Amino acid sequence: MSSIRPIKHARHFVYNVLQNNQYDSFFSRYIDYFLIFLIITNVIAVIAESVDVWYYPNQIYFDVFEDFSLIVFSIEYLLRIWSVIEERPSKPSWGQRWEWAKSPSAIIDLLAILPSILNFFVVIDLRFLRILRLFRLLKLTRYFASMRILLTVLSKERGSFQAVIFILFIMIVLASSGIYVVENHAQPEQFESIPKAMWWAVVTLTTVGYGDVIPITTAGKILGAVITILGVGLAALPAGILASGLANELAQRREEMEQNFRELLLDEDVDLVQNQARVEAIRCELGLAKEAAQDILLQVIREQRLEKRERAVEKKKNFCPHCGESLH
Repeated sequence: MSSIRPIKHARHFVYNVLQNNQYDSFFSRYIDYFLIFLIITNVIAVIAESVDVWYYPNQIYFDVFEDFSLIVFSIEYLLRIWSVIEERPSKPSWGQRWEWAKSPSAIIDLLAILPSILNFFVVIDLRFLRILRLFRLLKLTRYFASMRILLTVLSKERGSFQAVIFILFIMIVLASSGIYVVENHAQPEQFESIPKAMWWAVVTLTTVGYGDVIPITTAGKILGAVITILGVGLAALPAGILASGLANELAQRREEMEQNFRELLLDEDVDLVQNQARVEAIRCELGLAKEAAQDILLQVIREQRLEKRERAVEKKKNFCPHCGESLH
């Protein structure tokens, strides 16, 4: 029992430092700064490796830095999966670890180290495995609230995005089939088949229009104009879904923060004006800006004071101003 207790304390400490967003200390803050710096420098190193005049003369330094980064990220991944059970100690440990391993953040952490691990088992130095290390850039989503909000919106609106992708697929098939029918005889090399015509359909529907393949018949030009107009509207759909989702998510978080403040103000022992730590913890949990949190806090406090003043006035009306006896 005595040997288990220090392990549990160490695991709880690791959980607070790496996993608990509400925990804030000098050590945890600088661990986050170090990991952010290491992620950014890894991305810079991958980009620099693509320049041969930089990579080959300094290959040994790039390799040493990569080995160091792989060790750090691997230790981080193992510590996270080891300490995640402290979030809900009453539940089975391996069930929690498997649930965390399937989460998007854990998958991103695994993708950040997997290409480098594969490099040890591949005899030929495949450059695309090095490029896959750019997945480490996605690890920054853990440290920036705005990125977490964006991922939340993408997750909530995935059904809408799937519908847009399905519509886009149908439009590509119809457009490529139509242009094949009207342009095949005029341009047999450019529109040899429907799969080959899909390139034209994609660049036209996305309003890119490279100009390498264009219709020359009258029917083809009319069809191309119609598809281009439809493509403008289709390209606006994902932007509209994302903008609407972000607005709804931010409004929901503001309402949730306002509700939390109201519940805390009902407790007479809690003074949110003095207790900025509670305000900051709620703000960080919901991922809102400091200015937005202060505005919500001031609004809630004003409403609470107004309600107290109205209750006091109402109470005075129920008593005689001369003798103080209740009018009822």
